[in-house]
Amino acid sequence: MAGVETTVERLRRFLRELTPQARTLLINEFERSMLRGDEAVGADLVLQELRALMREQREGAPRISNAARLFFKPLEPFLVDDRPDHVHPGRVARGSLELLWTWVGRDLMPHALPAFVDDLNKALAANDGGRAEQLVRAFQDRTAIEIDAAFAAADETKTRRRLKVQIGTPRAEEDASVLKCVLKARDMLAAMAADLPLRIGNLTDDQLNECRTWTDAAAARRDGSFLCALLLVMSRLTAPWQLIRFGIKAAGTDAAARVAETPYGISVNIVLAELERMVGELRNDLRSGQGVAVGVSLKAIHDAARGLRTELDLPVDSTWGRALASQRAQISELLRAEIESVPGRVRRLLRARPASEIRANSVVDADEVAEVEALVAFVGDCRYFARELAINEMTQRAFSDLQHFLDTNTRALLDGLRHAGAADLSFRQSQLDAAVRFCAKVFGKDYAALLTKATEVAATAERRSARA
Repeated sequence: MAGVETTVERLRRFLRELTPQARTLLINEFERSMLRGDEAVGADLVLQELRALMREQREGAPRISNAARLFFKPLEPFLVDDRPDHVHPGRVARGSLELLWTWVGRDLMPHALPAFVDDLNKALAANDGGRAEQLVRAFQDRTAIEIDAAFAAADETKTRRRLKVQIGTPRAEEDASVLKCVLKARDMLAAMAADLPLRIGNLTDDQLNECRTWTDAAAARRDGSFLCALLLVMSRLTAPWQLIRFGIKAAGTDAAARVAETPYGISVNIVLAELERMVGELRNDLRSGQGVAVGVSLKAIHDAARGLRTELDLPVDSTWGRALASQRAQISELLRAEIESVPGRVRRLLRARPASEIRANSVVDADEVAEVEALVAFVGDCRYFARELAINEMTQRAFSDLQHFLDTNTRALLDGLRHAGAADLSFRQSQLDAAVRFCAKVFGKDYAALLTKATEVAATAERRSARA
C-alpha cells in the first residue's frame, strides 16, 4: 500500500537516522549476541538491515526517485543485493531498478509517466495518501499490461533482442517478467505478507503447512505468482535455506530426484543461488574493513551448506550435488585465502622497527588496522564452523600463530615505547593501540586491559625519561 509504512520500513528509517558509529556498535553487539546463540526477537532482521545500510554507504548505491520508490514497493521482498548478472530465480537485483524505471518511462509509457509523476507529487504535497495510492496502483496495473503487450509483440528474435537492449539490465527478460508478475499478483501477495509472521525462526511442519495454503493457491493461479509466494516465505525465514523443506514435504522424501519432480523443486535452486550470493557478500565484506558483521554471515553460509547436505539426499553426480560441491569448494578456497593471510598482515603492522625505519610523527594506517582487526575476529569465528567447511587445520594453525606472535611481540613493542624519541613516539604508540585491539579479539578483554595498562606505564616511563 502506497500510504502505509510497514514495520520494516519504520525500522529502516530509524536505523538510517543513527550515526555510522552507532550502527557499528549495534552491529558488533548483535553479532556477539547471535554467535553466542542468545535468543533476541528480530535481531537477525535488525542486523540484516544494518548490514545493508553499511554496504549502501560503502558502494554509493543510487537513490531512485520518490515516484519510482512507491511504484517498486510491491517488488521489495523480491529484490536481492547482488550483481545484476547473477541468476536468482524470481528476484531482481536492486541495482537494476533504475534501468527498469528508465525503460518504463522512456520506452514503455513515455507519455503516461510525466503525468503520473506530476499528479503523484501533487497528491503527496497535499498529504493525500489515498489519492497517491490510487495513482500508484493504476500506474502499476497499466505497466503490467504494457509489459505483456511489449513481449507479445516481440515474437521475432531480432525484435526481442532489441527489446532486451532497451530494458538494459543483464537479465532483461527475466527482470521484466518478475516485475510484471509481482504487479499482477500485487494484492494477493500483499494479503499473504499480512498473514505471514514477520519472522519465522524455524520452519516446522505446522508453519510449513500454513504457508503452503498460500503457495498452493498461488500455484493454482498459473500466472507465475507461485515463485513469488515461495520467495515471500523465504524473506520471512531467519534461516532462508529452510525453504528446501517445501520440496521435501511435497515429495514425501528427501531424495533429490523425487524433490526435483515436484513444483517445489525450484526451492532448492533458490537456496543454491542464495548461498552463492552470501559467499560473494562475505568476500566483499572481508575486504571492505568497514565493520560489517562477517561472523554472522559465516554462520549463515555454514548453516545453509550443512542444511542442504544433511536434509537432502544429494547424489554427488546430480546437478544439485555438483552445484553444492562447487559452492563448498569456493567457500573453502575463499576462507583459506583470507585465513592464511591474517598472521602475515598482523606481523607487517606490528613488527618492531628500529627508529631509522620510522618516518617522523607518523602513525599506523587506521583503515588498515580496522580491516585487520575484522579479519582477526573472523579467524576466531571460523573455529566454530571449521569442521563443516573443511578449514579446521588451517584455522587452528592461523589462530595459534596469532596467539604466539601477539604474546611475544607486544613485549618488544612495549620496550620500544619506553625508549621512544619524539620522532617515533606516535608510531610506536599507534602500534600498541592496534595490538590492544587485536589482543582483545584473540585473548579477550581482560588481556587487552592489562596490555593497555602496560602501554600507559611504558608511555609514562618514556615521558619521565624525556624530562630527565
